[in-house]
Amino acid sequence: MTAFSTLTQLPASQLDNLREMGFEAMTPIQAAALPAILEGRDVRAQAKTGSGKTAAFGLGLLQHIDTAQYQTQSLVLCPTRELADQVSNELRRLARFTRNIKILTLCGGQPLGAQRDSLVHAPHIVVGTPGRILDHLKRETLDLSQLRSLVLDEADRMLEMGFLEDIETIVSRAPSQRQTLLFSATWPQDIIAISNRFQRDALAIATEDVTELPAIEQHFYEAGSREKLNLLIGLLSQQQPASCVVFCNTKRECDDIAAALENSNISTLALHGDLEQRDRDRVLIRFANGSCRVLVATDVAARGLDIKALALVVNYQLSYDPEVHVHRIGRTARAGEQGAAVSFVAPEEMVRAHALEDYLQQPLTWISSAALKNQPLQALPAAMMTLCIDGGRKAKIRPGDILGALTGEAGLSADLIGKIDLTPTHAYVAIAAASAKEALIKLKQGKIKGKSCRAILLK
Repeated sequence: MTAFSTLTQLPASQLDNLREMGFEAMTPIQAAALPAILEGRDVRAQAKTGSGKTAAFGLGLLQHIDTAQYQTQSLVLCPTRELADQVSNELRRLARFTRNIKILTLCGGQPLGAQRDSLVHAPHIVVGTPGRILDHLKRETLDLSQLRSLVLDEADRMLEMGFLEDIETIVSRAPSQRQTLLFSATWPQDIIAISNRFQRDALAIATEDVTELPAIEQHFYEAGSREKLNLLIGLLSQQQPASCVVFCNTKRECDDIAAALENSNISTLALHGDLEQRDRDRVLIRFANGSCRVLVATDVAARGLDIKALALVVNYQLSYDPEVHVHRIGRTARAGEQGAAVSFVAPEEMVRAHALEDYLQQPLTWISSAALKNQPLQALPAAMMTLCIDGGRKAKIRPGDILGALTGEAGLSADLIGKIDLTPTHAYVAIAAASAKEALIKLKQGKIKGKSCRAILLK
């Protein structure tokens, strides 16, 4: 275990900030990559979601920013909007040690005009998806001529999603004298190839074998396609997980399964690519803050999903790719925690099961479904509900302002208030479900920062 304080390049203010964030010792990827990143070297690192890679590159980017120069000095490319938002939020937390660092997220699903207006005063750091970054480059609303650092985050997924040509165009607009950091969960030949093209003398770091699973207990049930829904309801009734992600292969299945679970009094939301950006954001916020127990998602939509204490992952169908299966279930065993994963396998999916067994180089554990078939239905309500308040970061609202309003004039006990999330235009507050309606009424009667506020309960 190596302490962050051993990194002499980090100022005392950043070390204090890291301690406030609960970061004392570096994760393996941070310990291996940060010294080289802080020195300005190119790094190619093999690292999974949840390994601490965002802090690994984020601390390096922030250390190299000149806040007196209002130019875009760092760019982080991500495969999905969800991951871009997650990275931006983490960078903002890491940047609290200093003032005046502007970080902007540029992704599809948001109006181009609003993003263009934000780019009038160039941000120091831009985080975004390749397609939207390319849109702004073509419109000349984004200038990369002063770029010092480029990060390709989850590069293998960006290649799988067909972003190679976009990435090549973006890189061509950046200075050749820059630091390039590449993070990938796997190292197929394509990753090696783009590293050789885009990086200079890159330090290659592999902290672990990604096929080596963390402490995850896996169970497999053979089940016909028409049996799976009842078995899933039986499983959730039996285990009563605090949080669960159910992976499906299609958007329609997500909606159908989510609706069936809701009809069984199991608190559920669906997440897939057909949702509008605002709705996607709200689904992720509600799941993360405990206002929803079960999230039914496609792989691409769940990319970047970071729930620190996910109790259970369910594969409603096996993935076609064993590597994707490993990424799915890896979400339930973060930071050394024990995890649990269940997979329902139809006879026609057995070829995938055998391929997974070969990939893992270990036999799968098959369980009889009889107990799930006979399991009495148990409701699975959410512990929290979410208040959505008009006004977010642009209105200069801070979590402390909301907490003060709810515990002050509204008279709520602080232990009834959960996670508070801020977006540019809204604030989302988790409230204990039994007190949520009372909180809404009192909040409407009171004020935040001296102003009346509009709020609704998300359902």
